[in-house]
Amino acid sequence: MDGGEAGHLVAYLAFLRGQVVEAVGSLTPQQQRTAVLPSGWSPLELLSHLLHMERRWIRWRFLGEPVDEPWGDWGRTGSADPSEHAGARWRVPEDVDVAGLTTRLVEQARTTEEVLTGTPLDTLARTGGRFADGATVPTTLRWIAFHVLHEYSRHAGHLDAAVELLRDRGRA
Repeated sequence: MDGGEAGHLVAYLAFLRGQVVEAVGSLTPQQQRTAVLPSGWSPLELLSHLLHMERRWIRWRFLGEPVDEPWGDWGRTGSADPSEHAGARWRVPEDVDVAGLTTRLVEQARTTEEVLTGTPLDTLARTGGRFADGATVPTTLRWIAFHVLHEYSRHAGHLDAAVELLRDRGRA
């Protein structure tokens, strides 16, 4: 693996993205929308969350770009973090499927790779986007990249458990 620290981040993110897409894609459409863990999310909702999370951190938070529906995984609009509200949970509209989410995730992955390979990792996030109010202190690309990697790693493990439970249900 070449490319130094940024190259390693790109490679690990690509691996984890691939694992998540493969796992969700291996399920039936009904299983993709079935929650089996106490937290109540379905595999399709998790895939949507990872797409929106990566967009929020790379485009909205690091690049400072305006992002339509930054909290789209929560089924809400606006810039306020819905995870801070009691009872908030991820949502995926009925007309959204794995193929559509995967296409969007691949597009976002290209942007993430371009940013990681073309920007020094100690570069501070731009103001605007998430940091438009000036109240939140921007952080470095390195911190953001490791946070995104952490989110993928953590949720890929959750997804492994959910997929195993869903497959076992089908055998009963």
